[in-house]
Amino acid sequence: MSHRIAVLRGDGIGPEVTDQSLKALVTVAEQFGHDLEFEEGLVGGAAIDAHGIPMTEETLAMCQSSDAILFGAVGGPKWDDAGVDLRPEQALFRLRKTLNLFANLRPVTSYQMLVDKSPLRPEVVRGADIMFVRELTGGLYFGQPKKRWETVEGRRAVDSEDYSENEIARVVRVACELARKRRGKVVSVDKFNALISSRLWRQVATEVGAEYSDIELSHMLADTFSMQLIAQPTQFDVVVTTNMFGDIFTDEAAVIAGSMGLLPSASLSGLPTGKTLGMYEPIHGSAPDIAGQGVANPIAAILSAAMLLRYSLGMETEALALESAVMSVLEEGYRTADIYSEGTKRTTTEEMGDLIVSKVQAKKG
Repeated sequence: MSHRIAVLRGDGIGPEVTDQSLKALVTVAEQFGHDLEFEEGLVGGAAIDAHGIPMTEETLAMCQSSDAILFGAVGGPKWDDAGVDLRPEQALFRLRKTLNLFANLRPVTSYQMLVDKSPLRPEVVRGADIMFVRELTGGLYFGQPKKRWETVEGRRAVDSEDYSENEIARVVRVACELARKRRGKVVSVDKFNALISSRLWRQVATEVGAEYSDIELSHMLADTFSMQLIAQPTQFDVVVTTNMFGDIFTDEAAVIAGSMGLLPSASLSGLPTGKTLGMYEPIHGSAPDIAGQGVANPIAAILSAAMLLRYSLGMETEALALESAVMSVLEEGYRTADIYSEGTKRTTTEEMGDLIVSKVQAKKG
């Protein structure tokens, strides 16, 4: 059976790290006897330069007809002055909304061999293993009205936090399903004491949680969670929250792992059954300041490829093999610039990809 994967490299370091995740997927397919077909399209600034828009209808159609989407990163100073509808990020928002990619999974893990890379004390981060589930197609980023205007008293702007019962319920169900395969705990994060939308969020989350007798569901205010995430990250298993809170908290959580270059993500259109359309990308941005230098960390992109295997192609064994390869390379002391320290072995982006691929080949061979 052949699986179609759309590849959107994007801008900045996006093409560099995507090349390494593609190399990993090709190796997995060869080693395990799978047929993966890759089709490429331009997105973000690269699409603006070539076509005048962040994403063409042809590229969107290609993604809609694929089994999964491998995404790099978009944006950069070159396009900062583009109009709102022409910003590279608009392609990302459109993909999420059009493909109904409502559940953004962002695992954050503190690896034993990298505990010294976190600015937090080793005893605080050691053993932390959190799965964030961020609602991705609602909330402040999509709510209406959303506008800016001039008044006699000066400039004004408004964004709207808008959630329906269904939008909340479906993402909480994703969190509960994931918790069933982990430690059975879900924390729902909101701003219940100040926002009407958060009061609905908590009510619906509680109702959905009652459907899962095997899951321990609790609630936490966003400001309290922000503190607890840094003070005691090991207390958390699965965390589900709104679009904006999820965006902020997962960047904050990068300090637990030690680098954004280690953090993958999956954006799913349904429950994590192993056959769900999804888009897979590292959570870091396009980092144009280091683009083309061969110093970007491809691990987040490669781990995103492992999530693609797990959640869209139903290949759990293959996903584990790729994740194990990453761990083996890190245990042997190989490091890209963002996680390098004296006494370890510094590698380039491509060298790190080659090392991981060689581990996949060795384990299966």
